[in-house]
Amino acid sequence: MARRGLGKGIGALLGQSEFSETLVQEIPIAQIRPNPFQPRQQFSEESLRELAESIRQMGVIQPIIVRQESAEDYVLVAGERRLRAAQMAGLTTIPAIVRSPSEQQMLEMALVENVQREDINPVDAALAYKRLMDEFGLTMEQVAQRVGKSVPAISNTIRLLQLPDYILETIRNGALSEGHGRALLMVRDAVHQRQLWQEILSDNLSVRTAELRAREWREREMNPTPRNAPQAAPQPVPVSAELKALEQNLSAYLGTRVQVVQVAGGGGRIVIEFYSEEELGRILETIAPNGL
Repeated sequence: MARRGLGKGIGALLGQSEFSETLVQEIPIAQIRPNPFQPRQQFSEESLRELAESIRQMGVIQPIIVRQESAEDYVLVAGERRLRAAQMAGLTTIPAIVRSPSEQQMLEMALVENVQREDINPVDAALAYKRLMDEFGLTMEQVAQRVGKSVPAISNTIRLLQLPDYILETIRNGALSEGHGRALLMVRDAVHQRQLWQEILSDNLSVRTAELRAREWREREMNPTPRNAPQAAPQPVPVSAELKALEQNLSAYLGTRVQVVQVAGGGGRIVIEFYSEEELGRILETIAPNGL
């Protein structure tokens, strides 16, 4: 099945007609500086070696994109894996297209290139999304359009940045997934969060199991019971399959975690979580676009 296109793509970001008509030039690799807006911080050495071997056999099939700063000074815009692999393969020049993108376009193109290849880790993606919003004033909807993702997906990825650095590092290096990170966000207490993080790593917990453990911690935090005190009634009961489906649909629609709690007697509550004033505003706008 063909994969759905992501956002506008690099050609559209530069201007498709100009992009297609630009001549490819051979540029000395020594004259090319890294892209200062490169969102990805980690590159697989094994993947680079494989690409380098391919380049030795076939050459660089797809040219990189650079911005010319002076007669012998270029800044990479897109194609860092190809540039690194070409260096590893021993090439002294590389085919390149010279363009004049803005700083915002440089970040967007580097981000789109990595997302299209699905090899950027969630933490680096979150930092890039946030940079587009903070430095260039893009809304979350505009970022989502640029990279071809839904607004809830962008929101969920950015939320990862609320996690402490030690957890972010395990997500960045692949020890934990983005789903594990979202589960850990449910736990607000720092000690409990670290404990669950250690359990996920030591017991190799699935995302589903991590979510269940996080929900248990969350319930304790939201409904603390004093020692030796009788339990308050009514007590939560397992939700029906219909309410569970409603919970999942609400979570997807609002772009945040929604919990439906059912209690004995038929009543219950709906808990909608938010992690910043900005996210609360977005949720309220989704629920009541005409205001409350």
